[in-house]
Amino acid sequence: MWSIALTTTILLTLSTATPIKKFYHHKQDTALTEAQIIDIAPTSKTCDNPPAEGECATAEQAAKFAAQSFDDYKVTSKAEQAAILSLMAFETDDFKYNKNHFPGVPGQGTRNMQSPDFNKKYANSITALKDQVAEVANSPADLLDLLRGDETYDFGSGAWFLTTQCSSDVRSALQGGDESGWKKYISECVGTTVTDERKEYWQRAVKTLGVTSN
Repeated sequence: MWSIALTTTILLTLSTATPIKKFYHHKQDTALTEAQIIDIAPTSKTCDNPPAEGECATAEQAAKFAAQSFDDYKVTSKAEQAAILSLMAFETDDFKYNKNHFPGVPGQGTRNMQSPDFNKKYANSITALKDQVAEVANSPADLLDLLRGDETYDFGSGAWFLTTQCSSDVRSALQGGDESGWKKYISECVGTTVTDERKEYWQRAVKTLGVTSN
């Protein structure tokens, strides 16, 4: 049995000890907020009266699943994150769509609005979808629906595309944070034309994420 002196000493020690702190893992390099998404995609605050039923995602949803994709694919460069977010926001009209409606290419979609060929590659890279992909392999539209059916996969396409389909030269240039690197990404990897509207989305993303050029 403890003596009174020993008990008193223990109590005094406990009372003056540094409180135990709870540490939570916080992915500083990949975290996003709803406010940041709204700054990049101004009309994404709500999904009231969506133009395409079942396709719209709010800024809150976009922040959550885009951040998860950056973590999953190890996209920690703010310049790369800004490029991906601006591309997705532009292609989906502020996350209102995840399927091509204009002109309506069957199988084109996800938040990156990828072509059917890339969606097939993307789906095949996801181990959890292996059996389901085999069942819809001959139907681009059904394959797209499989990816759109889970927000993690739907929003993961942009980060997957950058990290698996873009060359090291493109990524290196993009990580520089300047306009020339972004243009290289758009023209040489995404394979499309730089426009003023695309640039406006990218400029908002760069400003919002605090990207600085090297």
